[in-house]
Amino acid sequence: MIGSKIQDDISKNIRKTGFIILIFYSIAVFSMLFLDSFNLLDFSETALNNQIYAPPSISHLCGTDRLGRDVCLRTLQGSTIAFEVVFLSLFFSLLVGLPLGLISGYFGGLIDKFLSIVMDTIFSIPVILLSVVIAFIFGRGVINAALALCIVYSPQYFRLIRNQTLLIKSENYVEAANISGVSNMTVIFKYIFPNVITPLPILLTLNAADSVLVLGSLGFLGLGVPANVPEWGSDLNLALTALPTGIWWTALYPGFAMFFLVLALSFIGEDLEENFNK
Repeated sequence: MIGSKIQDDISKNIRKTGFIILIFYSIAVFSMLFLDSFNLLDFSETALNNQIYAPPSISHLCGTDRLGRDVCLRTLQGSTIAFEVVFLSLFFSLLVGLPLGLISGYFGGLIDKFLSIVMDTIFSIPVILLSVVIAFIFGRGVINAALALCIVYSPQYFRLIRNQTLLIKSENYVEAANISGVSNMTVIFKYIFPNVITPLPILLTLNAADSVLVLGSLGFLGLGVPANVPEWGSDLNLALTALPTGIWWTALYPGFAMFFLVLALSFIGEDLEENFNK
């Protein structure tokens, strides 16, 4: 009992920590969007007057980069791009994987075999390799990066929903609905769909954490968003040339920003998974 209580307390603290960090990022994102709506983030001209690679100081808390741009502001702007790409990629992944998984699991037969082969083939390719290839084909851009991640993650949602559908469709109430002459679409959306989406929040949260890292990897390789768009991975790439000379702040803050966002999402995802398995 004592051990179980301690474990529950640790789990609650981990979940709270994850949500607190995520709330901080959400505030940063909405603040940047609000400032951008009033054109208050156009600092490209004023940056020309700033000292390049200025160390952290009162005027620039996180220092400046090689173009004199404020590292703090650029890092905060990077959170907006991260949220946009992660949200769009997971939305597109659900849009593809969810209906295909329902159709495949419910109807079976040749449709199931074909979709399973295609999705299993995509799933067998390493995430980073596949995302790099797709991003190279699509080119740079927020939507293109989201589509690249969508193709990477869609098979996971397909497999999850398909397996859940196979289990649910053998239940007595589903068989009774089929016997009573209810249409297939009614059975799928009224009886199966509400029961197969239960584990989705776990996968969504864990994939969100993973997609932040993949987006950072694409940006680091120059395959993410355009160069003029603040993004943590591309900023880390630019910081590499200055790091050996002792200029650490251009790499530290984007790296920390990526690390803590992944940490928060991982905390929440692991806690959801633990509670789901109880």
